[in-house]
Amino acid sequence: MAGTNWMLEILSLICCYGDPGWVRSMLNWERSPWEDNQNGLKAALKYSPPRLICSHLPVQLFPKSLQRSKAKIIYTLRCPKDVLVSLYHFSKLLRLFKDPGSLDSFLEDFLSGNVAYGSWFDHVTGWMGLKGNENFFPITYEELQQ
Repeated sequence: MAGTNWMLEILSLICCYGDPGWVRSMLNWERSPWEDNQNGLKAALKYSPPRLICSHLPVQLFPKSLQRSKAKIIYTLRCPKDVLVSLYHFSKLLRLFKDPGSLDSFLEDFLSGNVAYGSWFDHVTGWMGLKGNENFFPITYEELQQ
């Protein structure tokens, strides 16, 4: 299971005081809609707070007010090698993106930020700029495994 899913399972159980019934009875994207699209945001807003919302978006696409809000931001970092391999296979399977070609050529595109979702390096740098904010908690996949 991917780190985002691990974190979602942990947070879902916290929200329902450890009762796995809600977790087992709802699909991930129903419990925690993706803010990245309009349907996900509409779905999230139908729930009363506290809400769980997922996103792959860079921090620059969120309103600055998020940083000053009471919202808790949990940023799950994934090592670039894992992101590269996962995105490569995702691109090959989904076919929404251009064909990734060979892994070597995809690596070049990845390192230059010329892939879907842009530069991993810029994404991490942007979000880690919130480090030290009271409502920001970064965690790595490896830390989740521990």
